[in-house]
Amino acid sequence: MSSETEAAQFSNGTDAVQVISPNNDHRVAPGDDERRLLNDAVRSLPSHAVKDLLSAGVCIRCIFRLFGISDHAYFRSSLSPSVMCNILGEGDSSSSESMESELKPEVCRICLGILQFIYRDEKEMLVKRKNGDELAASIAELIRQEGHQIDGFSLEVSIPPIIFENEQAVRLYMKKKYGSELWFQERLSECISTKDALKFAIVNPLEIILDVKSGPSYVRIRLTYTETKPSIIPSKSVDRNGGSKRRKTGTYNGLDTVHVELVGNRTGCCDLSLGQGSPASGRSSTGLAEHESSEYSNFPLERVNEPCHLVFLCNRTPIYFGGRYLKFSRNVSQTRWIIDDERMGEASIEEIIGGNILPMCQGDSYKFHAAGREDIDVRMLGSGRPFLLEVQNAREVPSEALVKEIETRMNNLGNKLVGVKNLSLVTSHSWDLMREGEAEKQKQYCALVWISRPLEDEDLQCIASHKDLQILQRTPVRVLHRRSPLERGKIIHWMKIEQITGSSQYFLLHLCTQAGTYIKEFVHGDLGRTHPSIGSILRCRAEILQLDVTDVKMDCFFG
Repeated sequence: MSSETEAAQFSNGTDAVQVISPNNDHRVAPGDDERRLLNDAVRSLPSHAVKDLLSAGVCIRCIFRLFGISDHAYFRSSLSPSVMCNILGEGDSSSSESMESELKPEVCRICLGILQFIYRDEKEMLVKRKNGDELAASIAELIRQEGHQIDGFSLEVSIPPIIFENEQAVRLYMKKKYGSELWFQERLSECISTKDALKFAIVNPLEIILDVKSGPSYVRIRLTYTETKPSIIPSKSVDRNGGSKRRKTGTYNGLDTVHVELVGNRTGCCDLSLGQGSPASGRSSTGLAEHESSEYSNFPLERVNEPCHLVFLCNRTPIYFGGRYLKFSRNVSQTRWIIDDERMGEASIEEIIGGNILPMCQGDSYKFHAAGREDIDVRMLGSGRPFLLEVQNAREVPSEALVKEIETRMNNLGNKLVGVKNLSLVTSHSWDLMREGEAEKQKQYCALVWISRPLEDEDLQCIASHKDLQILQRTPVRVLHRRSPLERGKIIHWMKIEQITGSSQYFLLHLCTQAGTYIKEFVHGDLGRTHPSIGSILRCRAEILQLDVTDVKMDCFFG
């Protein structure tokens, strides 16, 4: 993220509070209601405790969330210690200036600058935003630059685990020092997590600027904060579970990414019960009491010289295109096939279909999935083979009309290698349908066969008489280098011979089989590894010269 790259400067309290307008071309001052909310929030706090926390290097927004204040007003403001003191009535302007000089601006020792909107961007530049509106505006601008077409979004935030440790140390200190005061039981019973506080700050401005609503969505905006210089978490620490269910979901830049499912009376808040609590109070009743002495020694927190690194990512969940493909060439593989740096075949179905659809979606990449596959020298005719094309992080979701236009374009390619039928946008559920149908499907073939003797009328009747013929096939010799040596039972549902005029030893064999049957081996027997075979049934040598797939019976899937 680009922007102000000078050393981080805190507002001096005289700056006008600013709100980013949806079209980002002008700024407007907040109304009296917003200022009143801010004043009321500050005046509701114990001034001596606030000054203590400020002196300890805690930022104003962290102070607010520690006291459970969830009003949006303070996130839209440019806050400084002098502003706090003025609202609290802590003396005249000279005393405020004294406070300002005493509390030199620094990166917050709890949130590491996250709620001060200070961070290092991907170019290692130091960036300072005045408030949540400005951060939201910069995020929205990056979304526009990347060309995302969105109709909603969900916001995900990942923060370093040390922030939770810092927060616990401060809360233990507060309990030690102020636990006997009346306000403590009332005000510090709940706190707002750093993640939720950041969402308070930027979700609403993002909704206004992008003109969409947040919530469950295919488009995910992710903010990943990591420590510039990772801290070593003390071995004696408070219970990290702390009344919340925490699960490790992976690592990012060497740091654990942790999602917290918080337990409490308020959604998104940490329940901090300060007395002898029930099991439901979780973290606070046991964590604070059991580890109080060891964690208290970690206060005051170390000075933070560098804010977090921030990596922004806007990503759409995969979109899927489904249909059926036809292959008219005996020199086209299903997927890109390279052996010893040499390409096999003149093209691949994957590249032809994916190469035409991906630019239309402005996606990052694609994955091709099909209901089975045919060999490179086998044509796919008839109804075609079902396929799915999964497009990663599509910036645009094409209309139905545009999808049909792409289908027409692929079918009119000059080389006539591949055709597409019934192309459409489908849901991820289609993946399950394809996999379920793949195991149960039947396939029809047409094979050009040669036998070592002339074909007789009895042969036609013999072949046609076999219905639901059970065969056993050991893994073919030609694929033993890449398949397990197994024996598989398969079914030949029906067969019939079509004679070729003027030829006594060549004929067309039409057959319908169970999915996964090796047709070439069923014809020639594969040195006895498939039994029975056409050769063993006709009691002669049989060879397959050409093979076409004429139908893949999966009526529920792009029929």
